[in-house]
Amino acid sequence: MTAKEIYNKTMPFVWAKLTLGGATVLISIILFAILMGIGWLFGDGGMLITLIIWIGATSVVRFVIMHYMGYLVKAGHIAIISEAVTTGQVPDNQVAVGKAMVTERFATSNIYFAVDKLVAAAVKQLQNGLQKVGNALDFIPGMSAVTGLGKFFIELSLGYIDECCLGYTFYKKEQGAFQSAADGVVIYAQNWKVLLKNAAKTMGIVLLAMAGVILLSFIVLGLLFKLLHWSSLVAFLLACLIAWTIKFAFIDSWILVRMMVTYMDVAPST
Repeated sequence: MTAKEIYNKTMPFVWAKLTLGGATVLISIILFAILMGIGWLFGDGGMLITLIIWIGATSVVRFVIMHYMGYLVKAGHIAIISEAVTTGQVPDNQVAVGKAMVTERFATSNIYFAVDKLVAAAVKQLQNGLQKVGNALDFIPGMSAVTGLGKFFIELSLGYIDECCLGYTFYKKEQGAFQSAADGVVIYAQNWKVLLKNAAKTMGIVLLAMAGVILLSFIVLGLLFKLLHWSSLVAFLLACLIAWTIKFAFIDSWILVRMMVTYMDVAPST
């Protein structure tokens, strides 16, 4: 099955991610209304304090719902993608099957949640190194744009190592999760040319999609808040949340499918 076919046939997981994102935005709006109401009672100083509290509370809600719960949904998606690539079929009751596969390896999925954060930190270090090089060469016109694209490519090409390895553990059910994870990393490294080539193609599509989502979110909310004479700062923060939610559900799922299909195509024969 092609990446496009798998993406279209596993849309229930995309909708589940969008639902989690919608819940995050809704809770954030409710918290904003409550806290701003409290802050209004104490004047401008109270409004500022409650705004800071709202930003912190929203960050906590976003982490719990989007990062942890969202990661478990993503783990189910990974399990079904792995099944689709290796068998050529997507189960009719894919959500139930994905849930069962994650439950069977619940400890593994939770370990990979921690690994995901470690991979993200490692990728950040590489990006920081690239940024230092870019800063040293900032006298060259357009270097900041080149540096930004380079950092994004690093995130795209290396940020999905743990997801691919988790998919490999679902594929290699007969052996231990640790052994599958260790093998998965080696397989990723051995096929770096194929994976980086795929990441380069994916990056072009993703950049266009992200630009469209961000522009649409900011234009719609910006105009709405301007017409209602509401805070432009709140409009900006909500637009960021909505754009991030759409990216998390649709764009990140597309990247996940593209990277995993390429990986799982070469993994069995490596």
